[in-house]
Amino acid sequence: MSHKLRIWLTFLIFLNGYISLSLELVVLRQLSFWVGSSAVITSIIMGIFLGFMSIGYFIGSSEKIKIGKIKNILGLSFIVIALFAFFASSFPLVAEYFMQLYMWGITSSVIQTFIFSFIFLSVGPFLFGFNTTLLSRLLHKYNTNYTGNIMAWDTIGSVLGSLLTTLILMPFIGVNYTVMLIVLLASFAAMVTRPKLWVGLLCIAVIVPTCMINSDYVQQKGFGILVNNANSTISVSEQSNGDRVLYMNGLPMSIYNPVTKQGAEYINYINQHFIYNIPNDRKYKILVLGAGGFTAGLEDKYNEYVFVDIEHTLKDISENFFLNQKISPNKKFVVQDASQYLKNCKEKYDLILLDVYSNSFQVPEGFITAEFMQRVKSRVAENGILIMNIISSQSFQDRYSKVFDNTFHTVFPYNTQRQVIGYSDPWSYNDVSNILYVWYNRDIDERIYTINKTPVIYDRYIK
Repeated sequence: MSHKLRIWLTFLIFLNGYISLSLELVVLRQLSFWVGSSAVITSIIMGIFLGFMSIGYFIGSSEKIKIGKIKNILGLSFIVIALFAFFASSFPLVAEYFMQLYMWGITSSVIQTFIFSFIFLSVGPFLFGFNTTLLSRLLHKYNTNYTGNIMAWDTIGSVLGSLLTTLILMPFIGVNYTVMLIVLLASFAAMVTRPKLWVGLLCIAVIVPTCMINSDYVQQKGFGILVNNANSTISVSEQSNGDRVLYMNGLPMSIYNPVTKQGAEYINYINQHFIYNIPNDRKYKILVLGAGGFTAGLEDKYNEYVFVDIEHTLKDISENFFLNQKISPNKKFVVQDASQYLKNCKEKYDLILLDVYSNSFQVPEGFITAEFMQRVKSRVAENGILIMNIISSQSFQDRYSKVFDNTFHTVFPYNTQRQVIGYSDPWSYNDVSNILYVWYNRDIDERIYTINKTPVIYDRYIK
């Protein structure tokens, strides 16, 4: 075997490893908002990915596959990988997939992940393992002692695919361009393996729609996508009634009408009943976890606000495309995970709005625990107020609404309020609504009224 051929085969093994890990991470990013990123979801994706890859290793070693046909098989294999990478990681296609599942009544994130993985993460991973075995067989034909080098270069490719994708590509060039790069690399591998006209035409047939759907122009003009990075895909659309809707990862996160100055119904309620009526005796400190479109307290230019969100582009997007106005100087934006901010924060706030549970598709699991609620509770000032906005069943028709309620009242057993926002029918099968859980950090009185002792006539006049 010539030195040049050995280098090319080794490079293809490296590239195969790089593409496989890069694709897996991009898919995890694209699915994270729809199904979350819990250990269960990640294990399903990784398990199916690795399971089909192992089948590919096994099938690739079959003696029925002749050495002389391997180059043709590899060329076609890399093209199929590029095709499935396009379907599995292009955000508009992923969003359409989940919308269809919800229309069909499939709402379980576990089932959604299983279906997605079996459809889109079976063929590609199978071919990754299949290709590695075929390339190894070509190298072993000339050098039977090359096993260690094969494993090393495959692993090096996987490591670089992991680090470059998460630390550089997705944060700086965006997920959409990372998808293009994966497809281009797979197509390049196909052309290197089998530089024939039919291979080139098939590669072009995959590359063109990939670049079109994932281009900034098409994503912004066709889908309204303004940002597509490692954390979020953000878009803004204007409705016929003048409402602007801010979408993150395909789901509505905030609403604002520039004419009426009104936002989402629950934000209007919070502004009217908890913010715009704050006494003007001093500057109150307000913390908003989950910035959304910065509509909470939008017209309040006096009190001190801190908005915390992990998505660093939210302020610019809100000011330039959503609100079309600058956020007032009394509002500070901190780019950080909410839990980490609370962990390091020493300040106490008169009002905390926890608005990180604002869709029913995915619940941030780390933020619904009693431990996290204790951390939030510790940052509420004396006589302060905590508000949690969640979307769940008004009449406790599912386990999530019941267990969340249990968790909340374990941490906040006294001085609480549960407010349903907007119309809701408790007799309906689907009575999902915005629900505000409110805790008032007041003195606790653990007494109860009984038939034997009911001093209510005195309690009404005692604070």
